[in-house]
Amino acid sequence: MDPDDVHPNDLAAAFDRERLRLRSVAYRIVGSLADADDAVQETWVRLQRADADGIDNLEGWLHTAVARICLNILRARKRRAEEPLELRPEPIVATDPHADPEAEVLLADAVGIALQVVLGSLPPAERVAFVLHDMFGVPFGEISGLLERTPDATRQLASRARRRVCDAAPPPDPDLAVQRAVVDAYFAAARDGDIDALVAVLDPDVVLRAHGRQQTLELRGAAKVARGAMAARQYAPFVRPALVNGAAGAVAFDGGAPFAILAFTVVDGRAASIDIFNDRELVPRLVR
Repeated sequence: MDPDDVHPNDLAAAFDRERLRLRSVAYRIVGSLADADDAVQETWVRLQRADADGIDNLEGWLHTAVARICLNILRARKRRAEEPLELRPEPIVATDPHADPEAEVLLADAVGIALQVVLGSLPPAERVAFVLHDMFGVPFGEISGLLERTPDATRQLASRARRRVCDAAPPPDPDLAVQRAVVDAYFAAARDGDIDALVAVLDPDVVLRAHGRQQTLELRGAAKVARGAMAARQYAPFVRPALVNGAAGAVAFDGGAPFAILAFTVVDGRAASIDIFNDRELVPRLVR
Protein backbone atom coordinates (compact mmCIF):
# COMPACT_ATOMS: atom_id res chain seq x y z
CA MET A 1 0.00 0.00 0.00
CA ASP A 2 1.23 3.50 -0.85
CA PRO A 3 2.24 5.09 2.46
CA ASP A 4 0.32 8.27 1.62
CA ASP A 5 -2.73 9.19 3.62
CA VAL A 6 -5.33 6.42 3.39
CA HIS A 7 -8.99 7.38 3.33
CA PRO A 8 -11.20 5.08 5.45
CA ASN A 9 -13.39 4.34 2.42
CA ASP A 10 -10.33 3.30 0.42
CA LEU A 11 -9.24 1.01 3.25
CA ALA A 12 -12.69 -0.57 3.43
CA ALA A 13 -12.74 -1.12 -0.34
CA ALA A 14 -9.27 -2.69 -0.23
CA PHE A 15 -10.36 -4.99 2.60
CA ASP A 16 -13.54 -6.00 0.75
CA ARG A 17 -11.43 -7.05 -2.25
CA GLU A 18 -9.56 -9.46 0.02
CA ARG A 19 -12.52 -10.63 2.13
CA LEU A 20 -13.34 -13.87 0.29
CA ARG A 21 -9.67 -14.84 0.09
CA LEU A 22 -9.27 -14.20 3.82
CA ARG A 23 -12.35 -16.31 4.47
CA SER A 24 -10.76 -19.14 2.48
CA VAL A 25 -7.53 -18.85 4.46
CA ALA A 26 -9.41 -18.86 7.75
CA TYR A 27 -11.68 -21.78 6.82
CA ARG A 28 -8.74 -23.96 5.83
CA ILE A 29 -7.07 -23.26 9.16
CA VAL A 30 -10.05 -23.48 11.55
CA GLY A 31 -12.36 -25.77 9.54
CA SER A 32 -15.54 -23.87 10.42
CA LEU A 33 -17.22 -21.14 8.39
CA ALA A 34 -18.65 -19.53 11.52
CA ASP A 35 -15.19 -19.31 13.12
CA ALA A 36 -13.71 -18.21 9.79
CA ASP A 37 -16.23 -15.37 9.53
CA ASP A 38 -15.42 -14.32 13.10
CA ALA A 39 -11.70 -14.31 12.25
CA VAL A 40 -12.27 -12.18 9.15
CA GLN A 41 -14.39 -9.71 11.10
CA GLU A 42 -11.75 -9.46 13.82
CA THR A 43 -9.13 -8.85 11.11
CA TRP A 44 -11.16 -5.87 9.90
CA VAL A 45 -11.39 -4.53 13.44
CA ARG A 46 -7.61 -4.82 13.84
CA LEU A 47 -7.03 -3.15 10.48
CA GLN A 48 -9.15 -0.18 11.53
CA ARG A 49 -7.02 0.18 14.66
CA ALA A 50 -3.71 -0.19 12.80
CA ASP A 51 -1.55 2.55 11.32
CA ALA A 52 -2.61 2.06 7.71
CA ASP A 53 0.03 4.51 6.47
CA GLY A 54 2.70 2.14 7.79
CA ILE A 55 1.42 -0.95 5.95
CA ASP A 56 3.53 -1.45 2.83
CA ASN A 57 1.93 -4.76 1.81
CA LEU A 58 -1.76 -4.85 2.74
CA GLU A 59 -2.36 -8.36 1.37
CA GLY A 60 0.53 -9.78 3.39
CA TRP A 61 -0.57 -7.89 6.50
CA LEU A 62 -4.11 -9.24 6.20
CA HIS A 63 -2.96 -12.84 5.66
CA THR A 64 -0.73 -12.64 8.71
CA ALA A 65 -3.43 -10.99 10.83
CA VAL A 66 -6.18 -13.49 9.99
CA ALA A 67 -3.79 -16.42 10.48
CA ARG A 68 -2.76 -15.10 13.91
CA ILE A 69 -6.41 -14.84 14.92
CA CYS A 70 -7.06 -18.37 13.64
CA LEU A 71 -4.05 -19.66 15.56
CA ASN A 72 -5.50 -18.11 18.70
CA ILE A 73 -8.84 -19.84 17.98
CA LEU A 74 -7.08 -23.21 17.65
CA ARG A 75 -5.09 -22.70 20.84
CA ALA A 76 -8.26 -21.72 22.71
CA ARG A 77 -9.96 -24.90 21.50
CA LYS A 78 -7.04 -26.99 22.67
CA ARG A 79 -7.21 -25.44 26.14
CA ARG A 80 -10.86 -26.44 26.49
CA ALA A 81 -10.97 -30.00 27.80
CA GLU A 82 -14.26 -30.71 26.06
CA GLU A 83 -12.77 -30.15 22.60
CA PRO A 84 -11.05 -33.07 20.82
CA LEU A 85 -7.45 -32.48 19.80
CA GLU A 86 -8.34 -33.36 16.21
CA LEU A 87 -10.50 -30.78 14.48
CA ARG A 88 -13.65 -32.11 12.84
CA PRO A 89 -14.19 -29.94 9.76
CA GLU A 90 -17.57 -28.49 8.94
CA PRO A 91 -18.18 -29.04 5.21
CA ILE A 92 -19.31 -26.33 2.82
CA VAL A 93 -22.55 -27.63 1.31
CA ALA A 94 -24.85 -26.34 -1.40
CA THR A 95 -27.74 -28.10 -3.11
CA ASP A 96 -28.11 -25.14 -5.48
CA PRO A 97 -24.88 -23.09 -5.43
CA HIS A 98 -26.10 -20.78 -8.23
CA ALA A 99 -28.76 -19.41 -5.85
CA ASP A 100 -26.06 -17.75 -3.74
CA PRO A 101 -23.23 -16.03 -5.68
CA GLU A 102 -20.97 -15.85 -2.62
CA ALA A 103 -21.50 -19.56 -1.91
CA GLU A 104 -20.68 -20.30 -5.54
CA VAL A 105 -17.37 -18.44 -5.24
CA LEU A 106 -16.57 -20.11 -1.92
CA LEU A 107 -17.30 -23.58 -3.29
CA ALA A 108 -15.16 -22.93 -6.36
CA ASP A 109 -12.24 -22.02 -4.09
CA ALA A 110 -12.81 -24.79 -1.52
CA VAL A 111 -10.40 -27.66 -1.04
CA GLY A 112 -11.72 -31.22 -1.04
CA ILE A 113 -13.13 -32.56 2.19
CA ALA A 114 -10.44 -35.25 2.44
CA LEU A 115 -7.76 -32.55 2.46
CA GLN A 116 -9.74 -30.51 4.98
CA VAL A 117 -9.94 -33.59 7.24
CA VAL A 118 -6.16 -34.02 7.05
CA LEU A 119 -5.63 -30.33 7.80
CA GLY A 120 -7.80 -30.76 10.88
CA SER A 121 -5.52 -33.52 12.14
CA LEU A 122 -2.36 -31.42 11.93
CA PRO A 123 -0.91 -29.55 14.92
CA PRO A 124 -1.85 -25.85 14.73
CA ALA A 125 1.64 -24.61 13.78
CA GLU A 126 1.96 -27.17 10.96
CA ARG A 127 -1.52 -26.31 9.74
CA VAL A 128 -0.80 -22.59 9.59
CA ALA A 129 2.60 -23.04 7.93
CA PHE A 130 1.19 -25.36 5.26
CA VAL A 131 -1.95 -23.36 4.51
CA LEU A 132 -0.19 -20.02 4.27
CA HIS A 133 2.83 -21.21 2.28
CA ASP A 134 1.61 -24.08 0.12
CA MET A 135 -1.91 -22.84 -0.54
CA PHE A 136 -1.51 -19.06 -0.54
CA GLY A 137 2.17 -18.51 -1.32
CA VAL A 138 3.07 -16.55 1.82
CA PRO A 139 6.89 -16.57 2.25
CA PHE A 140 8.33 -18.53 5.17
CA GLY A 141 9.99 -15.35 6.45
CA GLU A 142 6.57 -13.80 7.07
CA ILE A 143 5.08 -16.96 8.57
CA SER A 144 8.01 -17.50 10.93
CA GLY A 145 7.30 -14.30 12.85
CA LEU A 146 3.69 -15.34 13.32
CA LEU A 147 4.69 -18.77 14.65
CA GLU A 148 7.68 -17.46 16.62
CA ARG A 149 10.00 -19.87 14.81
CA THR A 150 12.96 -19.42 12.50
CA PRO A 151 12.29 -19.54 8.74
CA ASP A 152 14.07 -22.93 8.57
CA ALA A 153 11.95 -24.34 11.40
CA THR A 154 8.82 -22.99 9.71
CA ARG A 155 9.87 -24.63 6.45
CA GLN A 156 10.21 -27.94 8.29
CA LEU A 157 6.72 -27.56 9.75
CA ALA A 158 5.26 -27.10 6.28
CA SER A 159 7.31 -30.02 4.96
CA ARG A 160 5.97 -32.39 7.63
CA ALA A 161 2.43 -31.24 6.89
CA ARG A 162 3.00 -31.68 3.15
CA ARG A 163 4.08 -35.30 3.61
CA ARG A 164 0.97 -36.10 5.62
CA VAL A 165 -1.26 -34.41 3.07
CA CYS A 166 0.34 -36.29 0.16
CA ASP A 167 -0.02 -39.62 1.97
CA ALA A 168 -3.60 -39.17 3.15
CA ALA A 169 -5.31 -36.88 0.63
CA PRO A 170 -4.51 -37.71 -3.00
CA PRO A 171 -5.70 -35.11 -5.55
CA PRO A 172 -9.31 -35.85 -6.58
CA ASP A 173 -10.47 -36.23 -10.17
CA PRO A 174 -10.92 -32.64 -11.44
CA ASP A 175 -13.87 -33.55 -13.68
CA LEU A 176 -17.07 -32.89 -11.74
CA ALA A 177 -19.09 -34.99 -14.21
CA VAL A 178 -16.87 -38.01 -13.49
CA GLN A 179 -17.28 -37.42 -9.76
CA ARG A 180 -21.05 -37.18 -10.09
CA ALA A 181 -21.22 -40.41 -12.13
CA VAL A 182 -19.37 -42.29 -9.38
CA VAL A 183 -21.59 -40.85 -6.63
CA ASP A 184 -24.76 -41.66 -8.60
CA ALA A 185 -23.52 -45.21 -9.22
CA TYR A 186 -22.84 -45.64 -5.51
CA PHE A 187 -26.39 -44.71 -4.50
CA ALA A 188 -27.96 -46.66 -7.37
CA ALA A 189 -26.13 -49.80 -6.23
CA ALA A 190 -27.20 -49.16 -2.63
CA ARG A 191 -30.85 -48.71 -3.65
CA ASP A 192 -30.72 -51.93 -5.67
CA GLY A 193 -28.98 -53.86 -2.91
CA ASP A 194 -26.21 -54.77 -5.36
CA ILE A 195 -23.12 -55.23 -3.20
CA ASP A 196 -20.96 -56.26 -6.19
CA ALA A 197 -21.80 -53.00 -7.96
CA LEU A 198 -20.98 -51.11 -4.78
CA VAL A 199 -17.57 -52.77 -4.49
CA ALA A 200 -16.89 -51.99 -8.15
CA VAL A 201 -17.35 -48.24 -7.63
CA LEU A 202 -15.08 -48.16 -4.55
CA ASP A 203 -11.31 -48.00 -4.48
CA PRO A 204 -9.95 -51.23 -2.90
CA ASP A 205 -8.39 -49.13 -0.11
CA VAL A 206 -11.34 -46.77 0.34
CA VAL A 207 -11.81 -45.22 3.77
CA LEU A 208 -15.21 -44.18 5.11
CA ARG A 209 -15.26 -41.75 8.02
CA ALA A 210 -18.47 -41.06 9.94
CA HIS A 211 -18.06 -37.77 11.80
CA GLY A 212 -20.48 -37.81 14.71
CA ARG A 213 -20.89 -35.32 17.52
CA GLN A 214 -18.45 -37.03 19.88
CA GLN A 215 -16.18 -39.17 17.72
CA THR A 216 -15.22 -40.26 14.22
CA LEU A 217 -15.72 -43.89 13.21
CA GLU A 218 -13.79 -45.42 10.32
CA LEU A 219 -14.29 -48.31 7.92
CA ARG A 220 -11.46 -49.31 5.59
CA GLY A 221 -11.54 -51.44 2.48
CA ALA A 222 -14.13 -51.80 -0.29
CA ALA A 223 -15.85 -54.86 1.20
CA LYS A 224 -16.39 -53.27 4.64
CA VAL A 225 -17.54 -49.95 3.19
CA ALA A 226 -19.94 -51.71 0.83
CA ARG A 227 -21.45 -53.69 3.71
CA GLY A 228 -21.82 -50.45 5.66
CA ALA A 229 -23.67 -48.89 2.72
CA MET A 230 -25.95 -51.89 2.55
CA ALA A 231 -26.77 -51.53 6.24
CA ALA A 232 -27.94 -47.95 5.59
CA ARG A 233 -29.57 -48.60 2.22
CA GLN A 234 -33.04 -47.59 3.47
CA TYR A 235 -31.90 -43.96 3.20
CA ALA A 236 -30.53 -44.27 -0.35
CA PRO A 237 -33.84 -43.28 -2.03
CA PHE A 238 -33.90 -40.07 0.03
CA VAL A 239 -30.64 -38.45 -1.01
CA ARG A 240 -30.30 -35.32 -3.11
CA PRO A 241 -27.22 -34.29 -5.11
CA ALA A 242 -25.11 -31.55 -3.56
CA LEU A 243 -21.74 -29.92 -3.86
CA VAL A 244 -19.64 -30.57 -0.78
CA ASN A 245 -16.45 -28.52 -0.62
CA GLY A 246 -16.70 -28.09 -4.38
CA ALA A 247 -16.96 -31.84 -5.12
CA ALA A 248 -19.86 -34.14 -5.93
CA GLY A 249 -21.68 -35.32 -2.83
CA ALA A 250 -25.15 -35.74 -1.42
CA VAL A 251 -27.47 -34.81 1.42
CA ALA A 252 -29.65 -37.49 3.03
CA PHE A 253 -33.12 -36.62 4.27
CA ASP A 254 -35.39 -38.17 6.87
CA GLY A 255 -38.99 -37.00 6.85
CA GLY A 256 -38.03 -33.96 4.78
CA ALA A 257 -35.27 -32.83 7.15
CA PRO A 258 -31.58 -33.12 6.23
CA PHE A 259 -29.74 -35.38 8.66
CA ALA A 260 -26.51 -36.43 6.91
CA ILE A 261 -24.01 -34.96 4.46
CA LEU A 262 -21.96 -37.36 2.34
CA ALA A 263 -18.73 -36.07 0.79
CA PHE A 264 -16.92 -38.20 -1.80
CA THR A 265 -13.32 -38.02 -2.96
CA VAL A 266 -13.12 -39.61 -6.40
CA VAL A 267 -9.71 -40.71 -7.69
CA ASP A 268 -9.23 -42.57 -10.99
CA GLY A 269 -12.95 -43.16 -11.41
CA ARG A 270 -13.57 -44.69 -7.98
CA ALA A 271 -14.48 -43.38 -4.53
CA ALA A 272 -11.21 -43.22 -2.58
CA SER A 273 -12.82 -41.77 0.54
CA ILE A 274 -16.31 -41.03 1.83
CA ASP A 275 -16.88 -38.62 4.69
CA ILE A 276 -20.28 -38.70 6.38
CA PHE A 277 -21.37 -35.89 8.68
CA ASN A 278 -24.36 -37.07 10.70
CA ASP A 279 -24.67 -34.64 13.59
CA ARG A 280 -28.40 -33.90 13.47
CA GLU A 281 -27.91 -30.44 15.00
CA LEU A 282 -25.03 -29.47 12.72
CA VAL A 283 -26.33 -30.77 9.39
CA PRO A 284 -29.51 -28.61 9.08
CA ARG A 285 -27.37 -25.53 9.80
CA LEU A 286 -24.93 -26.37 7.00
CA VAL A 287 -27.33 -27.42 4.23
CA ARG A 288 -28.28 -24.43 2.07
